Amino acid sequence: MNNKPVAFRLVLMFSVAGLLFAGYLSGVKLFTSTCAFNETCPYFLGYPACWYGFAMYSAMTILAVLVWTGKMNVAKGLNSILGVSILGIIFAGYFSLIEMPRLLSGGFTAYVLGLPTCVLGLIFYILILICVLITKKKVTDLTIGN
Repeated sequence: MNNKPVAFRLVLMFSVAGLLFAGYLSGVKLFTSTCAFNETCPYFLGYPACWYGFAMYSAMTILAVLVWTGKMNVAKGLNSILGVSILGIIFAGYFSLIEMPRLLSGGFTAYVLGLPTCVLGLIFYILILICVLITKKKVTDLTIGN
């Protein structure tokens, strides 16, 4: 339990960070009907994209906690997190591409955080993917810390 690979600790950390970030965006949209940081609010199937991000980061956080606590098989948990992160990369990547014209025309000053929130979410998904792949490579006995 105390010997968790650093990469897996980062999976958990980035999942929680993404959950908090998407949770903030979702909360702002839910309670104020506006998008945070004066950005355009992309929709997917009639719902704000940040709500889907919140669901995906929630899933990855729950899976990471289950693996961390030993309540889920490591290989199954890592593969599930890997799948969700790939889905998140595709999802956030699509919306990031839509934001590129505004970013290219206005530069980093066009956004309060320097980049569109979809791009920031994409960065978290990519970091999680990389950390999962590193963890999968390091874990050979299918249990973290044993």
